[in-house]
Amino acid sequence: MQKPPRHTLWITFWVLALCQPLNGCGPLTETPLPPLTQPPPAPVTLTPFQPSGLVPANPPAGYGAHGAWLDLYFTDPQNPLSAQETGGLDSVMAASIDGARLSVDVAIYNLTNDAIRNALLRAYQRGVQVRIVMESDNRDKDDPQKLMEAGITVLGDRREGLMHNKFIVIDRSEVWLGSMNFTDTGVYKDNNNMLLVRSVKLAENYTKEFEEMFIDDKFGPDTVSATPNPSLTIDGTLLENYFAPDDAPAFSLLPLLQNAQQSIYFMAYSFTSDSLGEAIRTRAAEGVTVAGVMDAEQIQSNIGTEYDLFKQAGLDVRADGNAGLMHHKVLVIDEEIVVTGSYNFTNSAETRNDENLVIIYDPQVAAYFLQEFQRLFTQAQP
Repeated sequence: MQKPPRHTLWITFWVLALCQPLNGCGPLTETPLPPLTQPPPAPVTLTPFQPSGLVPANPPAGYGAHGAWLDLYFTDPQNPLSAQETGGLDSVMAASIDGARLSVDVAIYNLTNDAIRNALLRAYQRGVQVRIVMESDNRDKDDPQKLMEAGITVLGDRREGLMHNKFIVIDRSEVWLGSMNFTDTGVYKDNNNMLLVRSVKLAENYTKEFEEMFIDDKFGPDTVSATPNPSLTIDGTLLENYFAPDDAPAFSLLPLLQNAQQSIYFMAYSFTSDSLGEAIRTRAAEGVTVAGVMDAEQIQSNIGTEYDLFKQAGLDVRADGNAGLMHHKVLVIDEEIVVTGSYNFTNSAETRNDENLVIIYDPQVAAYFLQEFQRLFTQAQP
């Protein structure tokens, strides 16, 4: 698919970005946007999708699909097996780690899941190189400690910002990425997605980012933009890959939103980015269908949440209905472009934390994310 043109108005972008408060900083001083004068859009109704390039391959406690270069998974907190903490994405990821022959590089915010921990131990014990970077605040928990006791190096970020990535590079040829922390809660109670992408070029990007942290000891604002393959094509599908703060992802997300022609659907754990929120509201005012699901706890706790401005603009944006977290960080644009990864739509993610995201230009992939959106949108509070 033809990639949308990039905007070159750096000054405008940075003015917008710098106007945002950091998460947890003081209240907004700006005047809330007034309601739109036009009638709000009709409630969203999505028709069933029948994507042809991906074949359903559902784990017992989750949803999934398998393709030539992509496996795609969603958690299912409503599944009875999730209450038993069995049959989830952790078992799928553990099996993937068990297939590693040379190396496993892990960048993770939190690790408390036994299945993934044990798979990493097995890999190390059979001679596979295992390296881990993680958020220092979580490094002293039992599972990271057991890995270190076995001889695996687990490097903490030791910075004020968060090492918020959730990715694994296996044999420098395939990458796990998405929104899910490697915890029992992340696997079984929260709404999350994870992708397994088989691509040497994408793996090169993630290995470069990993070694910037693990070898060069550069995290957060200390990092530099050095992604080898920021744009790549896999079996005819265009992908873009960005890391924060290195690549200033919001600068690439803005034109995607501004050029939306038909629809913008989003699932957002935290949304406080003024520039991205304003771009969505502007397109809605110009006739683009917009709907979203946001985590109810974050709506209540975030200072400067965009939720209130979305509602004032008459948009059908809902607080999620899951007792756990609605932890996705997803945009689906025109039913054919998907944005996902660890990157929340916040100024902290843009400027302070270590994050990653991919943009996938493929209507078949978008169809699966729209199915997940429809599940959560139906469960959410109008």
